[in-house]
Amino acid sequence: MFSFLASLGLLACITAPAALAADCPGHPDAIGTSRTLVVDPREHRLLGTMQYRETLPLRDHEVVLTFDDGPLPRNSNQILEILASQCVKATFFEIGRMAQSFPDGVRKLRDAGHSIGTHTQTHPLTMNRMPIEHAQKEIDDGIASVKAALGDDAALAPFLRIPGLLRADAVEDYAASQGLQIWSADFPADDWRHISPAREYDLAINRIEAKGKGILLLHDIQARTVAALPRILNELKARGYHIVHVVPATPEQPATPTEPQQWLLHPPLENVAISHWPKIPNFVFAGANMLPAPALADVDWLDAGPIAFAEPFDHANRRAGGVAQPRQEPWPRLSELPLQNAAITLPAPQQSLFEMPDGLRATLESAAAASRRAELAASSAHETGTKLVSADTGDFRRLGRGRLHAGHGLGHNLGRDRRHGATRVAGRGTRTAAPAHRGPLKHLVQVKKRNV
Repeated sequence: MFSFLASLGLLACITAPAALAADCPGHPDAIGTSRTLVVDPREHRLLGTMQYRETLPLRDHEVVLTFDDGPLPRNSNQILEILASQCVKATFFEIGRMAQSFPDGVRKLRDAGHSIGTHTQTHPLTMNRMPIEHAQKEIDDGIASVKAALGDDAALAPFLRIPGLLRADAVEDYAASQGLQIWSADFPADDWRHISPAREYDLAINRIEAKGKGILLLHDIQARTVAALPRILNELKARGYHIVHVVPATPEQPATPTEPQQWLLHPPLENVAISHWPKIPNFVFAGANMLPAPALADVDWLDAGPIAFAEPFDHANRRAGGVAQPRQEPWPRLSELPLQNAAITLPAPQQSLFEMPDGLRATLESAAAASRRAELAASSAHETGTKLVSADTGDFRRLGRGRLHAGHGLGHNLGRDRRHGATRVAGRGTRTAAPAHRGPLKHLVQVKKRNV
């Protein structure tokens, strides 16, 4: 009984709220911090569904606040005052050069109990394409600058956010080798854009409501965020949301127990089929001894008599190369059907069927001869009365009255010749001979002689 009560007490300590509204003196309407979530960066190194598969293991209606690019005293100090008035803990990702310029701002974060991560040294928006050596220097210098501002290495969480969320595999691999956990986000409020505080509020609330839980990305250096943050926190409280504070695991403070599906934004339900087969676990075998193979004596049905096993290949029937050929399958073979009345043949046609009567043959031959004589007579008569004149396209010439007149185009010459009724184009019902010389194709024009 005592052990059971002790277990309940331990569970209550793990899940107990860190700072409820009742723990926020002077601010009974504060949203507060519902609980503290302890994570091990080595177990889950990529967070935020804007880019990655996993996110923080939050319950429904739980939100983690994160702020980038600080510290900038004028606005960052106001953000700290708003969070303190609401008893809210958040995670800040600091730029190395900003920490060098305003080290007091980094120490104020630590003294207020917020988690502090890094955001590289100079906030380059080229981490996804710069040489890995430069990316490593950006990460390392950013960590060194923030540690120097804090004066306490243990106060810096191994959390990293890549500027612009411009990830790269090599950068993520290097961060993992350094024990860093890369944070993306689940929803931004676009406060780095030129928008109004009202628009920032709308984007934050609508995107949180769309996913139901997750990591909110804000910037403590923006004046519009200073104006929008109180309204965002009040609305989250009115809608039943809770704020969760995330800290890294330490030997004194182990990670919060979780199940793998809790790291998914929307884990599959038990009554919904999953789309992937479960992974096969890697078993550790106690020994590598081989099991004995069964002997023929262990098979009792051999006592009934010999059994003929089907042989898939005919080893007796080998072709060149000594390769055994497959046996013939016992399928039905096509048999040749016997021809019925094979001795009956069709009669051959007689030669008289293809012979032409003598009268018809003589008539056809005389008609063909007359046609040839008529064609020869017409051709000789036409050749004596015509001449062939060669003309290039667009420059026709006609022969008449003993002179050559140069034409000025197809329409002009044909119109003038039609008035005299003396021109015909070659090829219209008249045979012409091709020119003997080689050269470009010419248009052939027949010009009929006129009586002078």
